[in-house]
Amino acid sequence: MKAVLFDLDGVITDTAKFHFLAWRDLGSELGIEVDEAFNEELKGVSRIDSLERILAQGGVADKYSSAEKDELCVKKNAHYLELIKEMTPADILPGIIPLLEELKAAGIKMIVTSASKNAPGILDLLQVRAYFNGIVDAATVKAGKPAPDIFLAGAQLAGADPADCVGVEDAASGVEAIKAAGIVAVAVGDEQVLALADRVLSSTADLSLAVLQEAWENSKK
Repeated sequence: MKAVLFDLDGVITDTAKFHFLAWRDLGSELGIEVDEAFNEELKGVSRIDSLERILAQGGVADKYSSAEKDELCVKKNAHYLELIKEMTPADILPGIIPLLEELKAAGIKMIVTSASKNAPGILDLLQVRAYFNGIVDAATVKAGKPAPDIFLAGAQLAGADPADCVGVEDAASGVEAIKAAGIVAVAVGDEQVLALADRVLSSTADLSLAVLQEAWENSKK
């Protein structure tokens, strides 16, 4: 195992609640209800694809031009950025700092592979950016998750073969993307939802170098 590719939301920190509030408020302005159950379908999905799903949910997918959709995405993101300004290292999920320290000591490359264009700013707020060898810019990737592009780009950024990487995710679309890239998938969350993963953990607190190494080695058997 030469590199670990990390999703951001739900793995390093939980920004999902802020995304939910921002989408809910935008949906309310458009007359579309975005509840917590529907929000689950937006996890790991790019901003524009999330908006498309919300508009489809409201039966108004054809009502807005591309330019108007872009404006709505900008509006949502501005609201989201206001909400996350208060984030601190206290918002890092359990077990993540010890894992990053272990990987750093072992000389294993770490890359952030998030659909969020706000990843660099969030990592700065959490004061963990220095741990990572790179961040894949979601804007430079042709197709978002569940396409494998972002994880293939992450492996390339790490200078590692996909077969020598492990991807860590909390969303089904992310796990699908990892597997499509030919990378070992370790997921955090519900076993049934994340059934495609090579290993599923109930909490980030269960993540460790040993767990990731074991999942990677078992995939070679």
